[in-house]
Amino acid sequence: MEQDIIRVAQAIERAERILIITGAGLSADSGLPTYRGLGGLYNGLTPEGLPIEAALSGPMLQRNPALCWKYLAELGKACLGAQPNAGHAAIAELQRRKPGCWVLTQNIDGYHRQAGSPAERLIEIHGQLAPLYCQSCGAADPELAEHLQRPLPPRCAQCAGILRPPVVLFEEMLPEDAIGRLYDQVHKGFDVVLAVGTTASFPYIVEPVAQARRNGGFTVEVNPATTDLSGWVDVRLSGRALDVFPKLLSHISRH
Repeated sequence: MEQDIIRVAQAIERAERILIITGAGLSADSGLPTYRGLGGLYNGLTPEGLPIEAALSGPMLQRNPALCWKYLAELGKACLGAQPNAGHAAIAELQRRKPGCWVLTQNIDGYHRQAGSPAERLIEIHGQLAPLYCQSCGAADPELAEHLQRPLPPRCAQCAGILRPPVVLFEEMLPEDAIGRLYDQVHKGFDVVLAVGTTASFPYIVEPVAQARRNGGFTVEVNPATTDLSGWVDVRLSGRALDVFPKLLSHISRH
């Protein structure tokens, strides 16, 4: 694999514009459950007899906020109980070395921001767990950890409305601003696209890789398991981002 790592590092070194797409596998390296979409905590039904997609859905938040928040709280506690790993840190360092490097993440844990990825080149397509905001009056509330210790669902200090995180729940639309930012950048084109720890099951994940291939760009997958992307990337690095990205960085110069 060392020759493949050098080949990828050389492509990154030459590139002006780079897109790193990250999915649940990168969060799993921090010890988080690998989410199927937003959920994935349960393979079968929840104790209430529901698929996790139904429990963690926009309609459920409106109909039975306490039930939806039961599972949002599990996600929140998992994310607050872990931290960014060496993969996040290496990606942030790569962004420092390559000012045309963007990150598109499916993850809601906020670890890219914590690791130092610049907000202006980070697209969190599924949102993030904090700060919470009130569905009634719109007031922001940064105290996620405190609310998870209190009765659920959390309530707004201003109007007692129900709070929610700015995440995309099942049956909700992706945020227009994030989609707009993504497609603005995809339209400009990328020289190198890396898909990291994602199963690539969404069009907005597949399209940047497909466009890079069509336009003569260089495509890479970093994943211990094979996915739908594996057969049509230029290089597949079989391993965890936690291990692969620090090795890649060691071959990329500091500008």
